[in-house]
Amino acid sequence: MKYYPTFLRVAGRRCLVVGGGRVAAQKVTALVEAAAHVTVISPATTPEIEALAATQVIAHHPRQYVSGDVRGFFLAFAATDDEQAQQQLAQDARAAGVLLNVADRPELCDFIVPAVMEQGDLVIATSTGGASPALAKRIRCELQQSFGPEYAEALRLLQRLRERLAGRVASAAERQRIFTTLANSPLLEYLRQRQTRAIDQLLAETVGDGISLATLGMDTLGVKLS
Repeated sequence: MKYYPTFLRVAGRRCLVVGGGRVAAQKVTALVEAAAHVTVISPATTPEIEALAATQVIAHHPRQYVSGDVRGFFLAFAATDDEQAQQQLAQDARAAGVLLNVADRPELCDFIVPAVMEQGDLVIATSTGGASPALAKRIRCELQQSFGPEYAEALRLLQRLRERLAGRVASAAERQRIFTTLANSPLLEYLRQRQTRAIDQLLAETVGDGISLATLGMDTLGVKLS
């Protein structure tokens, strides 16, 4: 089955997780990090979920799923081995128009969760269409070796620069030239090798206007530079 790849904005949206084990905790953590409003339904939970509920970061209903609980949610996750609950949730979600993911049951899913590699704002998602999550995780590990923390710092720098140039560089063509030049420049290599002077020179040559790491407020970088 082919899936349409996308990234969803869940900030401020209600998301449901049915289940309280390790897999459920992974779903809950990812949703919380994306600023979703999370509700967990499960008689028992992991210490991680308990801690989030205790501090009211999430809502927790310590009981079994009841038909109709899914109504009003944007996304739902079934992270439980209870096949009857999985089937009921799938039926309810379709009736309510709620997108559903059922762990290890792609035939019941409206969407699947990819293996994700992150470096700051850089997010690379890998999927095998549900055929082999283990292989997707291996690919993720290989990507982590290829994309280091310099990518996160490069994106942070480019975002700061975009904010600095907003309204100051009137020509869209000129802004495109600047960012295309930097994307194709040795910027990543300079970050990787901690060459701050080279980065400042590159910014001066490409952008001008007194732009440097200091003027962008990036004197302290996540990648330890000298």
